[in-house]
Amino acid sequence: MNKRQGYPTGVPCWVDTTQPDPEAAVEFYSGLFGWECQDVMPAGSPMKYYIARLGGGDVAAIGAIPERAPDQAMWNTYIWADDVDATVPAVVNAGGTVFAEPFDVMEFGRMAVFTDPEGAVFSVWQPGTHRGSEVVNEHGSLNFNTLNSRQLESARDFYGSVFGWSTLDVGGPTPMWTLPGYGDHLEEKVSPGIRASMAEMGAPAGFEDVVAAVDLIDPNDTTTPANWGATFAVDNADETAEIATQLGGKVVAPPFDLPWVRATVIADPQGAVFTASQFVPAA
Repeated sequence: MNKRQGYPTGVPCWVDTTQPDPEAAVEFYSGLFGWECQDVMPAGSPMKYYIARLGGGDVAAIGAIPERAPDQAMWNTYIWADDVDATVPAVVNAGGTVFAEPFDVMEFGRMAVFTDPEGAVFSVWQPGTHRGSEVVNEHGSLNFNTLNSRQLESARDFYGSVFGWSTLDVGGPTPMWTLPGYGDHLEEKVSPGIRASMAEMGAPAGFEDVVAAVDLIDPNDTTTPANWGATFAVDNADETAEIATQLGGKVVAPPFDLPWVRATVIADPQGAVFTASQFVPAA
């Protein structure tokens, strides 16, 4: 299990879930993904923040709902930045909103919380000792971050302006978010030979630059707000859906097939929704 040592600016790097009952969420996700969780808050702190690990590497976190945040369980996306304070004017000038001004998180790093013009909440993370997800694309670890949006063109303008993202047509109903040059970083520091491997699998040219996905919210769904969602890699989507149900979760979308993956959408017992995705190579 290889451990990542950081991310370039503009790449999603971390996810956590905020929950009314963090301890109950620890029990659910530990049973589902095999996470080993440790509360990293100082002794006596009224807040809880459990770092989840696989094979000794950080994968995600489970925390209590902070003040001013919506009183509902959800998954949250963090995007890496070398200077979080410099991101503030970029977000505002692009039409976004500052939900929480930059603040220090002990020695772990510095962060701010924003909404894009459609209201989707995301955080920006400037690393200190905490350098994002160390284990990705393994069973029980982060596989993708996905923007669920109704206004693709507006999102394209906003994230392109703030983070330099472009889009890549992958033959589906929506494109993927790309960061030019990200493939160079992966080739050099993370996965040498990744370009050749993707070409062998038949991935579209430029797929190595993909940093996130985008899905369009069903036009008939008038209640779901624009949001950032998390997808976790699993070895078997059908088994994951079954185990989630046994642990008190709810299968929102039973396992279904898409190019390259078999996926299922699950709500944990407190209502946070996520996707579990099994890689299925083309025949």
